Amino acid sequence: MVSKDLIARYDVAVPRYTSYPSVPHWDRETPAAEIWKKNVMDAWTKGGKDLNLYIHLPFCESLCTYCACNTRITKNHSVEEPYIKDVLKEWAMYTDIFGEDPRITELHLGGGTPTFFKAENLAALVGGIASGSVLAKNAVLSFEAHPANTTSGHLEMLYANGFRRISIGIQDFDPKVQRLIHRRQSEEQVKAITNLARIIGFTSINFDLIYGLPSQTIGSITETINKVIAIRPDRIAFYSYAHVPWVKPGQRAYSEKDLPTGETKRELYETGRAMLEAAGYTEIGLDHFALAGDELLTAVYTGKLHRNFMGYTTGNSPLLIGLGVSAISDTGTMLVQNEKTVEQWAQRVHLGELPFFRGHQLNRSDLILRKHILNIMCTGESSWLKPSEQVSSMEKIIGRLKPLADDGLVNLTDFSVSATKTGRRFLRNIGACFDEKLHRSTGNEPLFSQTA
Repeated sequence: MVSKDLIARYDVAVPRYTSYPSVPHWDRETPAAEIWKKNVMDAWTKGGKDLNLYIHLPFCESLCTYCACNTRITKNHSVEEPYIKDVLKEWAMYTDIFGEDPRITELHLGGGTPTFFKAENLAALVGGIASGSVLAKNAVLSFEAHPANTTSGHLEMLYANGFRRISIGIQDFDPKVQRLIHRRQSEEQVKAITNLARIIGFTSINFDLIYGLPSQTIGSITETINKVIAIRPDRIAFYSYAHVPWVKPGQRAYSEKDLPTGETKRELYETGRAMLEAAGYTEIGLDHFALAGDELLTAVYTGKLHRNFMGYTTGNSPLLIGLGVSAISDTGTMLVQNEKTVEQWAQRVHLGELPFFRGHQLNRSDLILRKHILNIMCTGESSWLKPSEQVSSMEKIIGRLKPLADDGLVNLTDFSVSATKTGRRFLRNIGACFDEKLHRSTGNEPLFSQTA
């Protein structure tokens, strides 16, 4: 168990590092469309004309108050077809840039609630994407599912179109916690959708769980984990709840006094982690677990684990294109984010404009620091023997790492750092030592969630 002193000392607000720089630290100027197009083409060519694709489907019928994603709450399903048509228009802008059909190595439907959309409308979306692309031989296709509204029609249609991975949002089975976070699904619903997915042929099933939710206790998290272990998904994402009410006002449905924090929150994680490992799951990177034979675990052993805006992944194409409202795209040298409201995003698409509203061009220092942070988040270690692996602030970075070494969280030399067994609980803190933009930030407003 991690000591109380360490938890208190390192329970600070830092990014989750699905990218570097983190979005709040991007350039203030929006890059010109032509510059973005050039970056896209360069990355596409570098990657052998492969790309990863993320499609954001923002609609939900009800608000889950814990959620920090970009969502649009509505029961009006007439929004489905216009939104899909606009996503396909945005996709057509990218295929026009390429001048030929790109090869997709990874496709993920996220939200929001992708299964808010009727199966036939999702079929139109997937078919439209496929008509302007080629699927790689071993392409990975996945989607997020709400157990309360995912139907056999959804599963059968997506399976027929090449999807083999499903991520089911659970968060917690405790009825009291579910009421507070406005996320209601029963154990029976989760079992039913999981069993049906397996019967249809899905080969990778992930459950999303969250620790640190309002009114969670050791007893409730233990009961939830026991139920999850009994169903035995292939992967489990056991996330730390990010309390950011200044970003998502819905989180004000409860107050900080309702939340387990610090030592109590860490105990929830350690309890769940120990139970999952005892049940045969291996911890991967930050907050992820997988059974033996899972591709994510194999990627750890082969050194191919990667982390991007979709989380941990086995693919590392230089080009990630995000379609839909608020989606983020990444060329490895530039990042952009789409307009954050459906109306503004759609208006830009209708004008024939790539609908991003902000971005960041990575300089040499950014690229080097990004690599070190990625190494930490995926492998727990990094080194800087070569001049090409060093930045002018290496002395400051080593200075930030020294207290972590004194606390037994890292093994540190003049040219390398590696997390200890205890330190692997603090990967965000280790990564933050390399985050020059975080340490240069002078703003007093809160930007990130706590690490504990």
